[in-house]
Amino acid sequence: MLSNFLTDAAVVVVVLGVMIFVHELGHFMAAKWFGVRVLTFSFGMGKRVFGFKRGDTDYRLSALPFGGYVKMAGEEPSENHVPEPHEFQARPRWQRFVVIMMGPSMNILMAVTVLTGVYKFHFQRPAYEEQPARVGAVEPDSPASQAGLKPGDVIVRIEATLDPQWQDLATKIMTSAREPLPLEVVRDGQRLQMTLTPKAEGRDEIGYVGLAPYEPAVIAKVEPGFPAAQAGIQVGDEIVAFNGQPCFSYPTIHEAVQAAQGHEVDLTIRRRGGDFHVHLKPVVSEVAKTKVWRTGVEFANDLVTQRLSFDRAFGAAIDFTLRNSLLTFDVLGKILTKRMSPKSLSGPIGIAQVSGAAYRAGFTDLLMIVSFISLQLGIFNLLPIPILDGGAILILLIESVIRRNLSLAFKERFVQVGMAFLLFLAVFVVYNDIVKTFRPY
Repeated sequence: MLSNFLTDAAVVVVVLGVMIFVHELGHFMAAKWFGVRVLTFSFGMGKRVFGFKRGDTDYRLSALPFGGYVKMAGEEPSENHVPEPHEFQARPRWQRFVVIMMGPSMNILMAVTVLTGVYKFHFQRPAYEEQPARVGAVEPDSPASQAGLKPGDVIVRIEATLDPQWQDLATKIMTSAREPLPLEVVRDGQRLQMTLTPKAEGRDEIGYVGLAPYEPAVIAKVEPGFPAAQAGIQVGDEIVAFNGQPCFSYPTIHEAVQAAQGHEVDLTIRRRGGDFHVHLKPVVSEVAKTKVWRTGVEFANDLVTQRLSFDRAFGAAIDFTLRNSLLTFDVLGKILTKRMSPKSLSGPIGIAQVSGAAYRAGFTDLLMIVSFISLQLGIFNLLPIPILDGGAILILLIESVIRRNLSLAFKERFVQVGMAFLLFLAVFVVYNDIVKTFRPY
């Protein structure tokens, strides 16, 4: 427990530190490009440890290795000071807009760059994510069961989305707890109208309906000496029915074998387009010190793992970025309109836990989390909240429309409101993280 906590803390310091540094690097490069005098460019926060000065800029390493900051001449407006040409406030509004915008843009660019690199060498995802939303299994007494959904159904519309893929369906369900979702389903050639209402599940209170995707039970391994091998089952065979009931999800076969408690089961096997029946009597076997009923088969893992060309990797990275950007704004909108629980928000503790878990899972998982958090950091900074980059952009846009500068008093009040809001948000997400940590369900 303690070692995991220390690992989580160390990983999140490095991850967020790099992202904040990249963010500030964007401001720095744009400021230099437009000839703004940059006084300080620091890696880390706090007291200066060492560095060097080149031109007007003090390049320094600071005591706290967490992110960094850029200090530009004339960055803070003053009514009693006429800005000199090299100061930030003296630059045209469009240049100030670019300088501010470059911070979040660098975080989004970092997400795309990291994802492109990962996908170039290791692109992996379940095959069902990009397939039609076909139901593989329905949990008894779940919202999906109550709505009338059955294994084998194909969902061809959810709300206004036509022909959704499984990942579209999963995202809509996750963000729609307690909201009725109209569905159109194809079953045996007939179109049926249904309403699905996800329930709030887990410590984040996200939507859950009790559906599993269609995953064919294709056999990848047959163990010698077990009933399946003795019955002549081969690698590549597909189990299409269990005791006469169609099978659309291989995990349900394991559950059905356990439920049979050693009684003979009837499997319908499909081999090279033809079907035949096999009767098996499961045997008890010890797996991980637990006795389970087994037939001696393992099913093909439906993961797509490949190396992509650069253009395909870049396209997949852009697709991931766009999907998650739209999802982020959708979630924020639903939280603000009370259609989704704010418990789904995570603060530094939650980010540390996710980052630490990804680090322990492997370098690829860590890079995926880094790209996701970097994207979220970029989007968060674009929100029109005072003190964030988005707040400064909003001020510039207002001044551009009214063709004059807003008063210093208004800007000060604007910043004060932003600081109060961010302080409240910080307290809330930390409290939320603590509650979810010690009361996970």
